[in-house]
Amino acid sequence: MLRHEFQPGKLIAGCFLALAGVVYAGDAGGLWETPWFAVIPIVVGGLCLAGAAAFLTSALRRRRSSRAERAPSETGASR
Repeated sequence: MLRHEFQPGKLIAGCFLALAGVVYAGDAGGLWETPWFAVIPIVVGGLCLAGAAAFLTSALRRRRSSRAERAPSETGASR
């Protein structure tokens, strides 16, 4: 299997969408009653958290890559 970058935003979104599926499955199975609008905050909150995590991850990766590009030129200039 090829290695890939870890993307926490997609993990968070998947967990919250799976939680929404479990809530509806419990309602369909008769374990509890779920109003139709109850899943909306779960999905919207999960997507907002996933977006924030994806934004932070991309910002950190950009910062790390720009530091890696500058590091060889700085060490070469000081010699």
